[in-house]
Amino acid sequence: MKEYLEKSMTFAEYIKLIDDLLLDGKTTGENQSEAMFGYGKLNRQRMHRLEKTVKINESLREKARKIENRQIWLIITEGWCGDAAQNIPIIEKIAAASDNIETRYVLRDSNLDLMDAYLTNNARSIPKLIALDAETWQEIGTWGPRPQAAMDLFVEMRALGLEKPLLMENIQRWYLADKNQALQREFEDLFDKWSKAKESAATR
Repeated sequence: MKEYLEKSMTFAEYIKLIDDLLLDGKTTGENQSEAMFGYGKLNRQRMHRLEKTVKINESLREKARKIENRQIWLIITEGWCGDAAQNIPIIEKIAAASDNIETRYVLRDSNLDLMDAYLTNNARSIPKLIALDAETWQEIGTWGPRPQAAMDLFVEMRALGLEKPLLMENIQRWYLADKNQALQREFEDLFDKWSKAKESAATR
């Protein structure tokens, strides 16, 4: 994991990379089609809106504050990804609520060997968050690529044979209706789960 952390980016560096590429009519990754640039531009707008409007629930903020062990959240992502745009701004706010969480970013298509170790249903789905102990670099847990309710909707729509553009449009509608509450609830549960796992390991 050390090699990926060494070449990872801060959130500010990740955003600057996206913005610089967009100014050149590009997005992250090898696919530089007009459609991919369009996704990149739209999803940067979504991120900008969420960065300004997201508020973390106090119960989640309190759990984040109580984290005692230093953690690094390594996030696999791409600038054109709709799920990343909807979730990363909230993840950043959650991490910022704790003095002991640091986020780092790597691009999926430049790190396929890492991505392939964290597949979702055999797919390279992003974003994927890998929580690591900052002292030992041991994995604490993972999250991604989207809240479980959105995952269930995705699977259901795919089983019905919906084409990808309509499928992704419906997922974005789900995000708008949910107002990032499902993600926040999931991280509350994750904090509880990770804390119990740490306590259990300490008593062995």
